[in-house]
Amino acid sequence: MSTPYPFTAVVGQTDLRLALLLNAVSPAVGGVLVRGEKGTAKSTAVRALSALLPQVDVVSGCRFSCAPTAPDPACPDGPHEPGPGGLRPARMVELPVGASEDRLVGALDIERALAEGVKAFEPGLLADAHRGILYVDEVNLLHDHLIDLLLDAAAMGASYVEREGVSVRHAARFLLVGTMNPEEGELRPQLLDRFGLTVEVAASREPAQRVEVVRRRLAYEDDPAGFATRWAGDEHEVRARVVAARALLPKVSLGDTALLQIAATCAGFEVDGMRADIVMARTATALAAWAGRTDVRKEDVRQAALLALPHRRRRNPFDAPGLDEDMLDRILDEFPDEEPEPDPEPEPEGPDDDGPGDGGPDGGPGGTPPEDGGSQDPGPSAETPETPESGEAPAEAPETPQPAAQESAGPEQAAVRAAEPFRTKMLSVPGLGEGASGRRSRARTAHGRTTGAQRPRGHLTKLHLTATIQAAAPHQKARGRDGRGLVIRKDDLRQATREGREGNLVLFVVDASGSMAARQRMSAVKGAVLSLLLDAYQRRDKVGLITFRGATAELALPPTSSVDAAAARLEQLPTGGRTPLAAGLLKAHEVLRIERLRDPSRRPLLVVVTDGRATSAGNAGGRTDSSPRELAGHSARLLQAGGVASVVVDCESGPVRLGLADVLARDLGGPAVTLDGLRADSLAGLVKNVRTAVASTASPHSSNRRAA
Repeated sequence: MSTPYPFTAVVGQTDLRLALLLNAVSPAVGGVLVRGEKGTAKSTAVRALSALLPQVDVVSGCRFSCAPTAPDPACPDGPHEPGPGGLRPARMVELPVGASEDRLVGALDIERALAEGVKAFEPGLLADAHRGILYVDEVNLLHDHLIDLLLDAAAMGASYVEREGVSVRHAARFLLVGTMNPEEGELRPQLLDRFGLTVEVAASREPAQRVEVVRRRLAYEDDPAGFATRWAGDEHEVRARVVAARALLPKVSLGDTALLQIAATCAGFEVDGMRADIVMARTATALAAWAGRTDVRKEDVRQAALLALPHRRRRNPFDAPGLDEDMLDRILDEFPDEEPEPDPEPEPEGPDDDGPGDGGPDGGPGGTPPEDGGSQDPGPSAETPETPESGEAPAEAPETPQPAAQESAGPEQAAVRAAEPFRTKMLSVPGLGEGASGRRSRARTAHGRTTGAQRPRGHLTKLHLTATIQAAAPHQKARGRDGRGLVIRKDDLRQATREGREGNLVLFVVDASGSMAARQRMSAVKGAVLSLLLDAYQRRDKVGLITFRGATAELALPPTSSVDAAAARLEQLPTGGRTPLAAGLLKAHEVLRIERLRDPSRRPLLVVVTDGRATSAGNAGGRTDSSPRELAGHSARLLQAGGVASVVVDCESGPVRLGLADVLARDLGGPAVTLDGLRADSLAGLVKNVRTAVASTASPHSSNRRAA
């Protein structure tokens, strides 16, 4: 077994380590979500935490880690006889992104259940993580149904497994830690709320601190055991402090003033629900215990708010999480502490010279060596705008299209703000796919309504009981059945086929030429695209953005799960120049071809936002023997032949309409819809039109279209 990197050797990242240690002191806080760019020690710090947790006493031979003093009465391995148990280190269990539901919650051996009549249950990762840490790297890439199961178990402290009428329940209380890179996509707000605390991490910009990170990492890789030995003293001090804080936690008093501060803070930031108040109360209590105090002070409430509220404040999906610290201070100042005199008890542990750090609640966890020079972690407030007058959603005020507006030159015009987004109805890809889990198009999925049965391919996961009995029934006499039970053989087993929804690749091709800037049309266009991006965010799609203007088309955003990044690129989009429509469509064809190789199961939906004009051939394959409009038609028919489902958003306005977008839609084999028609109240027939248009343009390539 490899030697883990010491927790106390992590340079900086004070907020990250503090949040982890507070959950170690009080698991009831509800876990930590760590957000940040790659290479910022997220996984390193989480994996190192398990070495600081106290050992747990367990019943010998129990697969579910029951405590000898209070065993779970419903334990599948019980009932347990009273008696001494054994000690083992706290576990850290990692949940892979590609894990199945059976691997997470456990699985019943269906074959033995049918053939032998026994309930053979194999515990999953939730059972392994009981009384330890469950770590999910890249939690934003985990399937939604797995996240739901995970967070339900974390909230209830138990896992329930239901398989064809057989029920198993076991305890599952663990410290949940998730890490994610926001560039790869966001979690749904409902799921964000289920994490107790959140921390934003970023690499330090201080050269001295970056040098220290490299020095320690190289020393660890050269001699992991020796490096761990040099930090063993600091690790022991922090471990002892966690044990002491756990023992002190029940004695901490949460007074009325602190409760008022918590309630006023949550109300002031317009946080939905009451979970934030509860999490803040538990976090402030843990902070007091970590500092060796029995009373909760204003600084504890302030730190708790910075950790518990950034991901819960009311905001639009594309807003970065953050908290206005000036507003927070004004709210807390309205409820001063009733006992401002200093605490007579000294601060525990943490020497000021060579120890693991200052150890105070504001100074961070006791794991920062003195040469770190303080944390460079921006924390939850790193993205906070300076708008102290604002009383709600302060991070929404300063948008950033203005710098791009100053860079316009020649025919290019300044970027304009998007109009207010609106709710759109669903656009979907026709046919039945087998792509990633999502909420847009019909697909064969592991979860959804049962539509039929088939012979299993490999391991049986979802038994279709009726079909299995029907397959076995005609052979009972030949198999010598002489009792009440059926004689079931492996060939009789049938796998249930289910239909649900998949996520698609929504590729936006946006006309940014000069004609789009007329009469501020681009503001409405951006508002429409932003509305579709919001819809893609809710339906768990991947998105990409292509723009065309002047003589070229540009891939402004390669296909990604980060809808936020697409919205940011859209906001900075300038306009001007001629209209190389063919170049934009050919760029879309190239992007989709490459993406089909990377992710063949994810079907694309092409959304072309244009008025249909084509005034420049651009770099459309180097052809000079055709007009720009003919090249655009040829490029569109190329996409249709590849089976790409398309929708054209017609941006033409004014009393005289040329209808060029309708011509483009026919060449693409999809419907055209106006900007006004995109709104939910006037889009009722669009999905039907997509299906009808694709069906009416069926070709010998239709078999490819289904797989596209």
